[in-house]
Amino acid sequence: MGWELTAYNEMMNDERALAAKSMVEEAKALGADAVLNIRYASAAIMQGAAEVIVYGTAVKLK
Repeated sequence: MGWELTAYNEMMNDERALAAKSMVEEAKALGADAVLNIRYASAAIMQGAAEVIVYGTAVKLK
């Protein structure tokens, strides 16, 4: 039987959105027009704490 941790899932979704926003802002600051191949990862780093990682390739269109 699976149990959904609704508050935890919502928090992780919010953090993924924040991480993606930061990545896009950094790409814009570098002069990029888009970010491709976006990947998300999360991991427990210690009891009660987790990290969210997002990465992609910033590109400049001709």
